[in-house]
Amino acid sequence: MRVITLNVQGLRQAAERGLFDWMVTQDADVVCLQDIREKDYQLDEPLFHPEGWHVYFFDAFEDGYGGTAIYSRHQPKAIMTGLGFSGCDFEGRFIQADFEKISIASISVPSGLGDDDKQDAKNEFMDQFSNHLRKTLRKRRDFIFCGTINTAHKPEDLSGWYVNQKNSGFLPEERDVLDEIFFQLEFCDAFRQVNQNERQFTWWPDYNRAFKLNEGARLDYQITTPNLRRNVRNAGIYREQRFSNHSPLIIDYTCDLWWHCTRAAADNDESEQQPTTRLIC
Repeated sequence: MRVITLNVQGLRQAAERGLFDWMVTQDADVVCLQDIREKDYQLDEPLFHPEGWHVYFFDAFEDGYGGTAIYSRHQPKAIMTGLGFSGCDFEGRFIQADFEKISIASISVPSGLGDDDKQDAKNEFMDQFSNHLRKTLRKRRDFIFCGTINTAHKPEDLSGWYVNQKNSGFLPEERDVLDEIFFQLEFCDAFRQVNQNERQFTWWPDYNRAFKLNEGARLDYQITTPNLRRNVRNAGIYREQRFSNHSPLIIDYTCDLWWHCTRAAADNDESEQQPTTRLIC
């Protein structure tokens, strides 16, 4: 199963830059998009509905702002929007597709840059999201949360990390939330599960040489429930074309939307590939 996530910073602009021409060649099962900046009714054009894809949007109340989307090769059993609080639901920041035993969500955490009110809104969002993650651990299914978290977790996830320790996106309290998610709750940072290299960024500031010099941050994630940890096979960041200031994060899993992924059976054989169990649909 291949899952792609990308913050498009405006879906129409990304489409004009060739997003869908590229996307249909990627053999992806699910593509999660953030910051679409369009109302649902503005996306009725064939341009936004490539043949063979099931398409779902969750737009923001405000025009030209926020919103998330899911493109899937396979029709989900259900679609869920919102997390039950205004900072998410009014801005279209969460949409989830439920398949047989796996749910895949597109999420967009607000930026805290600008002023204290924006940082407070981001902190509140992350608190609510963390609470939601705790609840998913009680579910009898696995989850993949894809999108822009707007926080670099470790120094290797940010260029110039030392001078950014007092800036939103690398504040100690923001990184502590990710520590809790990955270490206490044991969710998996799918990219780092298989790629430990430094300077693996998904976002670059909007100045001329930042992308060429690779001066950016890893702000986009695929966060999975613990059970999927050993099912992460490959992870990469696509840099050949630019659709926005973010780049697509592409992750391959050793299961598909009809197979329930389980942990490796033998504790004494860590090298053994994780088995899967076929679901009867």
